[in-house]
This record gives sequence, structure tokens and C-alpha cells, in this order.
Amino acid sequence: MSDAAEIQPTAEQLRAEALHQQGDEADEAGDEERALSLYMQALELDFTRAMTHYNVGLIYKYRGDWEKSRRFNKRAAELAPDHEAALWNLAIAATALRDWTTARAAWKQVGIDVGEGDGPIEGDFGINPVRLNPHEDAEVVWAQRICPVRARIISVPFPESGFAYGDIVLHDGAGTGTRMHNGVEKSVFNVLEPFESSPYSTFQVDVQISCEQDLRELLAACERAGVECEDWTYSVRMICKGCSEGSAHDEHEVVEDPEWKDRRRLGLAAFEEGPVRYLLEQWQTADRRVETFECALEAGFDG
Repeated sequence: MSDAAEIQPTAEQLRAEALHQQGDEADEAGDEERALSLYMQALELDFTRAMTHYNVGLIYKYRGDWEKSRRFNKRAAELAPDHEAALWNLAIAATALRDWTTARAAWKQVGIDVGEGDGPIEGDFGINPVRLNPHEDAEVVWAQRICPVRARIISVPFPESGFAYGDIVLHDGAGTGTRMHNGVEKSVFNVLEPFESSPYSTFQVDVQISCEQDLRELLAACERAGVECEDWTYSVRMICKGCSEGSAHDEHEVVEDPEWKDRRRLGLAAFEEGPVRYLLEQWQTADRRVETFECALEAGFDG
């Protein structure tokens, strides 16, 4: 076919493209409602616009409207089978809806091996940090990924986060920032929403101890009792938003504090309060004591 014989866009298609561009501008300006209205007008003129379907599905993804996100991303992927972002968002929406057939098919289409079967994906996709409540007072914790967008928290989060040790979360597919794990740089994934709560409650404990050996003995006692314990005094550091969503600046590199802190705040995760109180009582001596103890977050997602 010669260049002169190439099919030219119709007037409706040109108008649809203009509406799409206006929708992009509205979305970039933060006016999602106007963006959605313009995108839908574009689709009324030309329903074959894969990118417009994708953009609508993306807005609904971040709103947590999974039915609509699945519908529009599915259409985008049907119109453009090599549209990897649409397939990822289709899989995320399908996962949120427990539509494992659709999720598995989408993952396979982007070349991710999720094994055989037709139920929930339960695999080993590595350890990564996830950002809890990314649009509020964000907290980054470590998690074991069990599928491309689901992960089980393996840290003890602050109770204010509403999340607990062992909770499974649905996270985004694109990394936002990095953290180091055993000398390897790992992407941080933003949590989109809770997926499945764990049976663990979070207990906050303030202890007075004179040396590191006291702490080691408490950690060993927790391990024997099946209680997860995290030394928040040591493990938590505050960094700016720019560092959190990128790679930490030099001034935010972890520097070991040579001065031992006698008063330490610990986060413990356990099924019941009784065993935690018992092990703390057994651990206490004249030189090491529990100053405060509280169940800061009961099992089950907050709110």
C-alpha cells in the first residue's frame, strides 16, 4: 500500500484524541473527575482507544474501585495485547477481587511464572520493603512477597499504622524508592490496601536494661515462645520524603550509635497477651525491668 493510500483518522477519532489529551492535562492537574469525564467522552467517539481505557483503569485502581479497574484494564489489554502496564493493573485488580483465573492469565501474558493451578498464588517472590499508608504517615517495613503484588509483613509495624506482623497486603507493581537488604538493593512497593489480616496482636513494651546481653536474652526468650520481637529503638529511623521514595542521602545513612541506650522500646507480636506477660516476668531481674506494657493493636485490621 502506498503512502497516499494510508488510512487517515476520521473526524471522530481526531476529536477523541483531542479529548484524551485534555483528559491527560486534567489528570496531571489533579482533577480526576474532569479527567474521567473527558476520557469517557473520548471512548464514546472511539471505543478502540487502548490508552484511554488504560488511563481510566489507572484512576480507578488508585481509588480502589477494583471492578471498574479490572474492566477497563481488561479492555485495554484486549485492544493492545503487548500493553504491559495494562496487564499488570489488570492482574492487580483481579487479585484484589480474588479473581485468580484472570490474575494468573495476566501474569503469564507478561511472562511471570506463577505456577499451575486456579486458586490463590502462593509462591516465593523474594523479600522486599513495602510502604504502609503511603499517602499519610508512611512507614516502610519488610515483607515476604507471595505473589507479584501480595506480601506478608515480616516486621513488627508501629501500631499507629493499623497493620501487624503477618498481615498480607496488596501492593503496587512499580517500585518507589529502594532499601538495602543483605547488601542487595531492593525496591519499595507502596501498599494499596490490606488483603488478609493475621492472628497477631501488637504489644508495645518499654524496658530498662543495662547491657546488650540483657536484650539478647529477651530476644532469645521471645524466640523460644514463638513471639516476634523488634527493637524499635534500634531499627527505626526517620528520613525525609525524598529519601524514602528514592535512595537515602549520605546524611541519612545508618550510623551505629556507640552509646548504649538503657531505655528501649520494643514491638512484640503474639497471638495472646498471657504468654507475653509471662515471658517478660520471667526475664525481669533487679537490673532489668519492664516499665510499661500495653496491647497497642489487637489482631485484625484497624478500622
